[in-house]
Amino acid sequence: MTDETALSAPRDFDGLRSLILARRQSLPKRIAQVAAYALDNPDEIAFGTAASIADAASVQPSTLVRFAQHLGFDGFTSLQSVFRERLRERNSSYEERLSALRANVGGNGANHRILEGFLSASGTSLDVMARSLDEALLDRAIATLAGAETVFILARRRSYPVASYMAYALGKLGVRNQLVESAAGLSPEILSFATPRDVALAVSFSPYAAETIDEARQLSERGVPVVAITDSAFSPLVQFATLWFEVAEADFGGFRTLSATMALSMALAVGIGDARRDRKSAKPRGQARSPS
Repeated sequence: MTDETALSAPRDFDGLRSLILARRQSLPKRIAQVAAYALDNPDEIAFGTAASIADAASVQPSTLVRFAQHLGFDGFTSLQSVFRERLRERNSSYEERLSALRANVGGNGANHRILEGFLSASGTSLDVMARSLDEALLDRAIATLAGAETVFILARRRSYPVASYMAYALGKLGVRNQLVESAAGLSPEILSFATPRDVALAVSFSPYAAETIDEARQLSERGVPVVAITDSAFSPLVQFATLWFEVAEADFGGFRTLSATMALSMALAVGIGDARRDRKSAKPRGQARSPS
């Protein structure tokens, strides 16, 4: 492998992930299998041996080497170092992230530069969505959700603000919905009411919330359509989704925004309300009773 090829290898996990997603349509079958496993199980890639990872991904160890070289690395160990670095960065506390951020933007006007950083990241996220969103997919998702008797909304952790907004907006628009959360631990009972006449809206980003994935799986297995908002074609949500949106959120100083996701959720909510209104207005009025 030439030095020029080696230099093309991604230097961080975000770059590696972006490269994999950009090439996912052209990856050979076995290498695509490793790529999907790697993005779904980054901790295992960071700590496992070539033999244990190959066994878990159901491939030969040599496939791991080919996967690494396909992405510009000189071997699997070099690729693995990117996953280990990601783990070190992910395990940094919010206090550590804040300290690092302050170190980069410290001094007079630091708060304004932090705001500018988040505004810039939000703008990047919105620009990417504006260029990449499939209009036909948006129309299909709105039609699917608008036709549901009840929209069940699934999200946890960082994605929860999206679910909360969707429940609020749909409620205001007169669309029956159920936010799947319960301080009493009744989420399984809430989910048991869902039928194939309903639709689930599931939102989760890496590292994916296990509860959201499991709930989406349960509903899908029972014939409930799932519309997903996630960040990767290799997201575990995708395998259970009838329709899904890929949303890439930019970050600033390790803190990711939700600007593009919130814009999409607003468009979905308003589109659902509008479609429901059109359906109601299109229904023929009942015939007046003839006087006896």
